Amino acid sequence: MNFTVWGMAGLARAVENRLRPAAPPRPSPVPRSRPARVHRSRVAVLMAAHNEEVVIADSLAAITRLVPAENVHVVSDGSTDRTVELALACGVNVTETPTNVGKAGALQAGVHHFSLATRFDAVLLLDADTRLDPGYFDAALPEFDDPTVVAVAGCAATDWTTARRGFLPYLFTAHRARIYALLQRLLKFGQTWHRTNAALIVPGFASLYRAQTLPLIDINPPGLVIEDFNMTFEVYRKRLGKVGFSLRAIAVTQDPDALRDYLHQTRRWALGFWQTVSRYRPRADLFSAMLGLYVVELVLASLFMALLPLMTVLLLLALIPGFLSVPIAGDLTLAIGHYVNLPTIAFGILLPDLLLTVAVTLIERRARYLLMAPLYLPLRCLDACVALWTLPQAWRVRSSGRWTSPTRRGAEPAPASVPVPVSAPVPVSAAVPVSAPVPVSAPAPMSAPAPVSAALPVAAPAPVSAPLPALSPSPAATPAATAAANSPGSPSITTAARAEDHAVPTTDSTPGDNIDTVDTVGAIAAAETSRSNGLSPTAADTAVSNGLASADTQLLPSPFPRNRNTQHSTFRPTTPSLPQPTSASPTTPDSEPAWPTEWPPDWPPDPLPHEKVS
Repeated sequence: MNFTVWGMAGLARAVENRLRPAAPPRPSPVPRSRPARVHRSRVAVLMAAHNEEVVIADSLAAITRLVPAENVHVVSDGSTDRTVELALACGVNVTETPTNVGKAGALQAGVHHFSLATRFDAVLLLDADTRLDPGYFDAALPEFDDPTVVAVAGCAATDWTTARRGFLPYLFTAHRARIYALLQRLLKFGQTWHRTNAALIVPGFASLYRAQTLPLIDINPPGLVIEDFNMTFEVYRKRLGKVGFSLRAIAVTQDPDALRDYLHQTRRWALGFWQTVSRYRPRADLFSAMLGLYVVELVLASLFMALLPLMTVLLLLALIPGFLSVPIAGDLTLAIGHYVNLPTIAFGILLPDLLLTVAVTLIERRARYLLMAPLYLPLRCLDACVALWTLPQAWRVRSSGRWTSPTRRGAEPAPASVPVPVSAPVPVSAAVPVSAPVPVSAPAPMSAPAPVSAALPVAAPAPVSAPLPALSPSPAATPAATAAANSPGSPSITTAARAEDHAVPTTDSTPGDNIDTVDTVGAIAAAETSRSNGLSPTAADTAVSNGLASADTQLLPSPFPRNRNTQHSTFRPTTPSLPQPTSASPTTPDSEPAWPTEWPPDWPPDPLPHEKVS
């Protein structure tokens, strides 16, 4: 019934979006001192982390490419690993709780400690294992153009890249990804339609809330195991507003790929739902009506799915002659046969489940869903058993909120670290071993210069003292280059190595040209020294103008693109500088400045030198 009602609502929403252009936002009845449009520069990111050293660096690197690092806030919930150290290295705001108080308690502490409700327009609650799609904010923030929307749910997507190899990991990952695809399209898309708004949950892995509404929500009530359902129920119970949702606001998250982690997470979710339902009393509104319908349907469907294996086995045994005469088993089979038979199970359950799998395969264009199609139904029976098992516990179990994250999986190493094969074109500096200097009078011929990464891999730079005698017959330039290369804070590729890369002779070079190249070593050393001291923010342009690099030279981003000095456990409010409106788009008190479409990928500037590649 729920799928029918909300599926039709979702279809009506899709038709309305296709036929009618986007209407301008309605004026808010409450005067606002800030523009109604929420921009990403006014979004704070709040992440609660408990022993997340495996994944937190990748998650912070992904989010700081979308919002300024000053807007990201991490609350370490009693972590005993390197979570705090890695978060500080990413240049974000970090604090920690003295003990493990639970995710809800850590989020509540972060909102108050960093004063997020007064400093920002919206707050993104982000899990430590979640990475946002680059278009997340472009899809989610326009939902706030409707002043009645106070929360926006993210569209969950499974992270296939970190799943372990094996039968069971593949099965659990595909099953959870299939559930996300079906529930978000058949239920949530219709539940968040502005005409019939009654969403049951705003998932906490990547959800946006208006900052002004967070103080009105009881984030951490006693006795609950999770906060997602409770925060959503608070929005409707206190009539704070509506919930928005966009299928394009994608956030990639890790799902359990082991049976123990899968059962533990499924139990937490089911128990959290029943605990939240037990805290609220029904009212005469749409949300209570749809919640009651969902609860009744969930209980009945779970009972049927939990008994489905038993009924299927008895009906199959009934095909054996004489089985119906067996005491108890035969009578039970006859009673089941009055309501359910094998054709009913085949065409009423197995076939629709297979058609849904085919639909998900076509929508997401992933043929891998079909590989485990016969096994999704047994996992649905397992989920039903867990839902029924946790139902009575909602009134008996009181949770302290403490949590243990499932087994995290780090990203696979980048393939760029693979050594260059021997068959690749060999540059001049690699034709002769480093220990034997290349004679100046006999340079090795080369038809085309090899890439810089092939001449000197970043993982193993050549010693500074070895290549300099071969490149510098002039003794005056060598000490300067050597001192600059050995200076503290030098980048991973030394200055002498950079000079050697630029000094590879072309086919028309002569031995005398090396004297000019050697003079260049000192210039490069001075440029790198000034760049490391922050005196040359346009080193790439200078290198192009001096003929040391081409216009196509690119800069590799640093592993930690924002190494800002952040004092541990100390709150220092900072306001990022916003772009000024241009003359072409004048602003008025009722209009918004001409915000850029997105922050540049390297904003703010990286204080560490970058690596140049051709």
